[in-house]
Amino acid sequence: MNRAPSTGTQSSAPHVADSHDLIRVHGARENNLKNVSVELPKRRLTVFTGVSGSGKSSLVFATIAAESQRMINETYSAFLQGFMPNLARPDVDVLEGLTTAIIVDQERMGANSRSTVGTATDANALLRILFSRLGKPHIGSPQAFSFNVASISGKGAVTIEGSHGKTVERRSFSITGGMCPNCEGTGRVTDFDLTAMYDDSKSLNEGPFTVPGYSADGWYGRIYSGCGFFDPDKPIREFTERELHDLLYKEPTKIKVEGINLTYEGLITKLQKSMLSKDREAMQPHIRAFVDRAVTFTACPECGGTRLSEAARSSKIKGISIADACAMQISDLAKWVGGLDEPSVAPLLGTLRHTLDSFVEIGLGYLSLDRPSGTLSGGEAQRTKMIRHLGSSLTDVTYVFDEPTIGLHPHDIQRMNNLLLRLRDKGNTVLVVEHKPETIAIADHVVDLGPGAGTGGGTVCFEGTVEGLRAGDTITGRHLDDRATLKETVRKPTGALEIRGATANNLQNVDVDIPLGVLTVVTGVAGSGKSSLVHGSIPAGAGVVSIDQGAIKGSRRSNPATYTGLLDPIRKAFAKANGVKPALFSSNSEGACPTCNGAGVIYTELGVMATVATPCEECEGKRFQASVLEYRLGGRDISEVLAMSVTEAEEFFGAGEARTPAAHKILDRLTDVGLGYITLGQPLTTLSGGERQRLKLATHMSEKGGTYILDEPTTGLHLADVEQLLGLLDRLVDSGKSVIVIEHHQAVMAHADWIIDLGPGAGHDGGRVVFEGTPADLVAARSTLTGEHLAEYVGN
Repeated sequence: MNRAPSTGTQSSAPHVADSHDLIRVHGARENNLKNVSVELPKRRLTVFTGVSGSGKSSLVFATIAAESQRMINETYSAFLQGFMPNLARPDVDVLEGLTTAIIVDQERMGANSRSTVGTATDANALLRILFSRLGKPHIGSPQAFSFNVASISGKGAVTIEGSHGKTVERRSFSITGGMCPNCEGTGRVTDFDLTAMYDDSKSLNEGPFTVPGYSADGWYGRIYSGCGFFDPDKPIREFTERELHDLLYKEPTKIKVEGINLTYEGLITKLQKSMLSKDREAMQPHIRAFVDRAVTFTACPECGGTRLSEAARSSKIKGISIADACAMQISDLAKWVGGLDEPSVAPLLGTLRHTLDSFVEIGLGYLSLDRPSGTLSGGEAQRTKMIRHLGSSLTDVTYVFDEPTIGLHPHDIQRMNNLLLRLRDKGNTVLVVEHKPETIAIADHVVDLGPGAGTGGGTVCFEGTVEGLRAGDTITGRHLDDRATLKETVRKPTGALEIRGATANNLQNVDVDIPLGVLTVVTGVAGSGKSSLVHGSIPAGAGVVSIDQGAIKGSRRSNPATYTGLLDPIRKAFAKANGVKPALFSSNSEGACPTCNGAGVIYTELGVMATVATPCEECEGKRFQASVLEYRLGGRDISEVLAMSVTEAEEFFGAGEARTPAAHKILDRLTDVGLGYITLGQPLTTLSGGERQRLKLATHMSEKGGTYILDEPTTGLHLADVEQLLGLLDRLVDSGKSVIVIEHHQAVMAHADWIIDLGPGAGHDGGRVVFEGTPADLVAARSTLTGEHLAEYVGN
């Protein structure tokens, strides 16, 4: 290779382009940040620490990452920006040195029933091309292997207009898709219990439907009674076979009801489109309850739950069909693909191997490509999103991670740390919000926010090295080397919950007795079968309260007071004290400010530009009519009560004129879970992940139940808050409850009365009970991965 000769001498002075090695943030005020200024080194790993609600996500996601994304979006045309999310400029004075930000957050993946791990990561797309090239017999293009493409065909006359007039040609077309025609690519068929959908002794005019939203005076009720297909005064049990078919299965038909043009559809046809097209986890609670009551789901008998047509399943490579490949554990599929040697598709095989190897490397080798993406936990979803970035050739970009160690066993955290360091060593800036000391320890730079949460946080308490943090006098620094000790004595069980022959997912005929009346921790590496054992084998019925990691659903109008049911006793107390209706004290009902409709702000849409939110001038952001604010309870109006913190409100409703026992009980529970600092009227959208989970825990604590099941309650908790959580778990057990916790945190394991360890590995290498006993016995035996890490943690 010839290289051009160098002319002149090399300048010893650094190039001006190399001087931009910092991301500078000055005067950040998003959410609770108080004029925060930091300088973050580029091409280094920076970890942001601090108690839950201290402002970490506000600084990293709502300020740095949001501005980077907004500026990149502005480089596109106005037409393209119209399809992108509108991002307002963060409330910050100066942001310099930003690079392209790639955000890998904890948001659950789309809970669409057609979305699987394979479709979400493009692994299915590569497999479809592979089978369309190498599969025998050859059945068609990649579409023929897609369960989202139906086979259709048609023919007819086509009129073509040209300069010489019109000509008529006969045309035909056909598309070969891979969708199973029986289940339409969902892999399951539904069977409806008609008695749970309507009362057949009633007529349509009497409102026979028990489906949510289908009351007689609602739109759907009026459509069925006014469509003209049936006598609306005849009881359904007297319908002819034809009438009953039209009521349940009639295809969409144009009708006119009360002078309005509408479309009529059979009840079951409509429910399949409106309710059953969603994943169960994405449904609202009352709709989910109806679906659980009225609909049974079974694997499609025609495709065996694979979602694919018979033709797609008949085409094979070395005896394996695409359905078999997608059902394999990914670690096994990676080995199978690695054994294929076909020069004609070498680039395709190389990319597919890399994608599958990335799954294994990131600790998700126990998944299968046909696993519905809505069933992944927050940690699994985040690691799945990381896969597309692992082999990327991009450098000098900023990767932003939100607690990447969530859902990881201590054994897997080291692997995650290595991945973060690899991204950094390729020349990227890596910003991580994290609580785990194992990940804080590998940071090049640490930013500790605090000192408290909510209004008590939002300032930088420390910025520097890990050694400096350890020596510093901040909450994180003081707790960084905290190590739990094993209990001297453990509680004695009062009974046992027997599980026999559990085979859900990867469980291998597990028999285990879960002790009652004590704190039981179920642990094991990610994918070992913990959730399958606890959620899939313990009957969720009377006396069992299950608190999972599902996201809290709520708009910017929802707040802790509405979510926990606290607002109901508060409204009644105000109404009783002033002799008026409770509805006046709701900003979503009669008491709402008419100008902003109770939102407190006026939103102005500006097309492709960011939506502008300005405080309502009428109510000055208080959200209520002026006349409502004249009514007082204990000297405070409703807007002042909603502006109180939980701690203030607990005192306010605990004694004196405002004493309200029902409200005080809910506030007690919020304080118990460490949320004393949040305000009652704070929008749910401003709460951090850890705060939302604790809010859910406080809400469920009111339910009557003898057994509580908690799924990783330490998620999003600072080291200092774990102690408070352990105190709460102790109080629950001491009050006579049985508490079962799925957990990886060693402090919770050490605090347990009984440990059930699953493993030894993940997927088909797990699903067995490898240890049952006390934490002390587990540490002494060191017979499992968990035992080794727990012994190391407690210093044995």
